[in-house]
Amino acid sequence: MSVWTVLLAAGSGTRLAEASGGIKKQFLRLGGRPLYWRSLTAFARCPDVVGVVVVFPPADLDAAREELAGLLVAHDPGVAVVTTAGGVRRQDSVQNGLGALPPKCRHVLVHDAARPFVDPGLIGRVITALREGHEAVIPVLPVTDTIKDVREEAVQATFDRSRLAAVQTPQGFDAALLRQAFEHAGEDFTVTDDASLVEHLGRPVHTVPGHPDNRKITNPEDLLLLEDATPSPVPVVGYGYDVHRYADPVHPGKQPARPMKLGGYPILGAPEVLAHSDGDVLLHALTDAILGCVAGGDIGQLFPDSNPDFDNMASGVFVSEALLLARDQGLAITHVDLTVIAQIPRIGPHAQAIRLNVAALLGLDKSHVNVKATTEEGMGFTGEKKGIKAIALVTGWKLASK
Repeated sequence: MSVWTVLLAAGSGTRLAEASGGIKKQFLRLGGRPLYWRSLTAFARCPDVVGVVVVFPPADLDAAREELAGLLVAHDPGVAVVTTAGGVRRQDSVQNGLGALPPKCRHVLVHDAARPFVDPGLIGRVITALREGHEAVIPVLPVTDTIKDVREEAVQATFDRSRLAAVQTPQGFDAALLRQAFEHAGEDFTVTDDASLVEHLGRPVHTVPGHPDNRKITNPEDLLLLEDATPSPVPVVGYGYDVHRYADPVHPGKQPARPMKLGGYPILGAPEVLAHSDGDVLLHALTDAILGCVAGGDIGQLFPDSNPDFDNMASGVFVSEALLLARDQGLAITHVDLTVIAQIPRIGPHAQAIRLNVAALLGLDKSHVNVKATTEEGMGFTGEKKGIKAIALVTGWKLASK
């Protein structure tokens, strides 16, 4: 089941204008990124969601598109993302979002970007109900206050709150049904939620449990919710592995022979290694482990050996570039454990120098860097003294994705 989301970020935010310094609420910063991004990434984490249409105010469309393009490059959410301009009314913005959907889209979720705390569990409940055959689905919460009909400062009626519900987004629909509901409503029928259009058409609307944290940023006091929403860091682990063949003067390899370095430290008298860069197997494994902490791919993607610019490149550059990428994504490395696997040379005499080099490269105290070595008891590739292996394990804390 493939689902698209129409993410409404086209409001004017007039009620918050003074408190927010004139910044529309969808563009307020949460964790260093615009508010709408938090919702976008929540939907992207749902396996059934394949794309998001972000609806921006017409006057802000160009600037918002430019910022969003930068976010997508730096933090690819893994789903298709397109943009379109909003309309005068909320329902006009929804219609514009529907118009930007691919023709084959059968199911659509509509969500207010002003609800940045939506979670994949709630989104999943709406999608599950659509999968079960319901054509319109809304998340609701029970009303806990007594609700009265008040006109001209006088109570006209008291409602039975057991039959009342507070409605949230995302609201899910069969896309064809929602389009039909818009056509039936015409231009004069104005609503505050999309399910009302389906109700006006006379079709049933199914409910699923909402979530109390799925609050809407509406009034100045709601800005305090954003101050309390700084993401907590999560523990991460990255694993790196690399291997290099030793140079054989009788049967030279296709790559150049390089003097051995481990952790940036030269190992004098050791066999030369075949490599496009300087062949530091330990730093190559470390680079991959750092990238692993932020799901950043691998060293071959960042520094392909087909690129002549990296010929005999110092591997410390690879580590530094991986660190820049990882720190941009909120990674703080706390500990590094490195293992060299080789029959020759003996690593023990060099272990402390390697340790100090790596600690300096990472900006860590040496007490948070461990270097050890082992052999494979004469077995396999390294046991036959044909090459060297390295394993790196990096642990740290990373800010949760917004």
